[in-house]
Amino acid sequence: MEKVEMNKDMKLSEHFTLGEVTKTSIKTEDGNIPSRVAIENLRNLCENWLEDLRYSYNTLYHKGGIIINSGYRSPEVNKRVGGAPTSNHLTGCAVDIHVTGFEQAIRYASILLDISDGTKRDYDELFIEKNSSGSHWIHFAVRPKGNRRKGGFIKV
Repeated sequence: MEKVEMNKDMKLSEHFTLGEVTKTSIKTEDGNIPSRVAIENLRNLCENWLEDLRYSYNTLYHKGGIIINSGYRSPEVNKRVGGAPTSNHLTGCAVDIHVTGFEQAIRYASILLDISDGTKRDYDELFIEKNSSGSHWIHFAVRPKGNRRKGGFIKV
C-alpha cells in the first residue's frame, strides 16, 4: 500500500496552515490525513471565521495569534482521544481553540457571536469547555449546511 502524505505548509488562509489544523500527538496508521472535502471545510473555518476572530481580538486587545489545539481528526484519532462518534472534527468542521483562561474564552466566544450576527452566517457549535485539571478552550464548529447554533459551557 502506498503511503500518502499531506502538505502541512499548505495555506488555508492568510495565517493558518493545514499542519496547524491537523496536528495531533496521537500516532496512527492513517496519519490523520483529511479528505479534500474535510480540507475545504477547514478552509471555510479558517478564512471565514478564524481570520476574523484573530483580527478582531488583536484589534481590541493587541494580543497575537490564535492557537488551534485540535482541528481535523481521523476516525482513529477521534476514537483514541475519546471524541464523540458524530464529532464535527471528523469532517473538518470543528476546531478547539487554545485560551489562557476563562476570560479569554468569553472574549473569543463573544467575538465569534458578533461575527455570526454581523455576517448573518450561522455556526453549528460554540462551547467553552473545561477539563478536570481546570484548563479551558473554545470548541467551535461550522457545517456546510444544517448548522444548529448550539452553545454553552461544558465541563469535560
